[in-house]
Amino acid sequence: MQIDPTESQKRELLRLARKTISEGCTRSLPPEPLQEKDLADFFLQQAASFVTLQKREELRGCIGSTQAYRTLLDDVIHNAFASAFRDPRFPPVTEHELTDIKIEVSVLTPQERMDVADEKDLLKQLHPGIDGLLIRNPQYSATFLPQVWKQLPNPRQFLAHLKSKAGMAPGLWPDDMECFRYRCVKFEEKRNYS
Repeated sequence: MQIDPTESQKRELLRLARKTISEGCTRSLPPEPLQEKDLADFFLQQAASFVTLQKREELRGCIGSTQAYRTLLDDVIHNAFASAFRDPRFPPVTEHELTDIKIEVSVLTPQERMDVADEKDLLKQLHPGIDGLLIRNPQYSATFLPQVWKQLPNPRQFLAHLKSKAGMAPGLWPDDMECFRYRCVKFEEKRNYS
């Protein structure tokens, strides 16, 4: 899988994400599937993505896929709509907010299962600033994108917050916990927001 988009491919994904959100404000419906003729193979490969919305440097929505199961184009469009209108942490984005919102797209590499004995072993294997991390078992599941390391640069702190996001108690580490690492290519709109 190629996840190294050109500048024009980045601009196109960001443009489609913004168009999806803008149309969602007026139609209140998910976007129609795009006609897939004449699209570059890059857009048609199966890939997982996250779409993050920020309003004046504050999180305004973030939804994504951790597994590739549809085309990158469909994944970005679907996640843009979900970030704006279906993130349970925020009310739906309104039309008057659009000029204040900056869109960021992250395209994920395939997940790599980590062989870890326990929480201490996981901490030793993490690459701060590089790895995205997914932890899961039948009761708990959560992920942090690599960019979360900017807010939580200490591996212990990073994992503690991820466990909290999953709903786990601080001292808990179930025997059946699975850990997966991934990386991502992140790009965002280049706009001025006052």
